[in-house]
Amino acid sequence: MNTFNIHEAKTHLSRLIEKASKGESFLIAKAGKPLVKVTAVNAPSSPKRLGFMLNEIKVPEDFDQMGGDYIEKLMSGEK
Repeated sequence: MNTFNIHEAKTHLSRLIEKASKGESFLIAKAGKPLVKVTAVNAPSSPKRLGFMLNEIKVPEDFDQMGGDYIEKLMSGEK
């Protein structure tokens, strides 16, 4: 995400607003410290990743043991 200081943001405000309206968010900083994030009004507030596959896949009960024998052989140097 691009960061612009206040003076630069004021100078190029129209161009930056146009980019933000197309989904290209940016930060405005003062003395190198980010102060605000500019995003489009209709932009999603945050990506929703956790639980996005809920009820779509099933994790086997023995998932944490799958391939254990094979991994143990690899770690011990057996072929």
